[in-house]
Amino acid sequence: MAHRILVVLTSQSTIPKSGKETGWYLPEFAHPWEVFHKAGASITVASPAGGQAPIDPGSVSFSESQNDSSSLEFYRNQSDLWKKTQRVGDLVDKVGEFDAIFYVGGHGPMFDLVTDPASLALIQSFASARKPVAAVCHGPVALLNATTPSGERLLRDATVTAFSNVEEEQVKMAELMPFLLESELKKISGLNFVKADQPWGEKVVVSKAYSLGGPVVTGQNPASAKGVAEALLKELGVNA
Repeated sequence: MAHRILVVLTSQSTIPKSGKETGWYLPEFAHPWEVFHKAGASITVASPAGGQAPIDPGSVSFSESQNDSSSLEFYRNQSDLWKKTQRVGDLVDKVGEFDAIFYVGGHGPMFDLVTDPASLALIQSFASARKPVAAVCHGPVALLNATTPSGERLLRDATVTAFSNVEEEQVKMAELMPFLLESELKKISGLNFVKADQPWGEKVVVSKAYSLGGPVVTGQNPASAKGVAEALLKELGVNA
């Protein structure tokens, strides 16, 4: 039977301090989708508001400048995936229908998924069921406030990665964010934050030493998106 993966996108379309368009980041969905699709996985896409989840236009430009044909083909041919998302709140009681959950990055999640109660409930349920939880780039912000049923921080004693402070400063977005993700993650008791030797390098981490449940898979940046998907499938017993 095909593995069933729930992909969560942001519904945040603008940066509050600047009004600049934002959303989810194209390569961070496109490359994992390609990995999942080739492995025969079944994909369901959700967002806090449901309906169309906004794509960061800068991520389309980035894909064009990088000659990222996989992302551009995905953008042209798979738009129904993000134009017709389900509401996260409608899936809280349906965790049994999925084998894993994956959070796509982009700056949008910093403003909605970080505190979305339905998303946090989903993460808790997946972890309690010992099902893999995965996120890339800014996606790990969705795990920042996640807790176990007893109220313990889910990422306590975990080893994770995410978009680094240096990378945020290099894209000149640090002052527009509500906080720096690396800095906030490091405040969690016992958490070990790791990153690539150089900014923008690939870094994927699988941690099983956290508060409750199955593995948590995190990736640092867009270059890590494919690796996160492959690691997630490996945790499901699939060789991508």
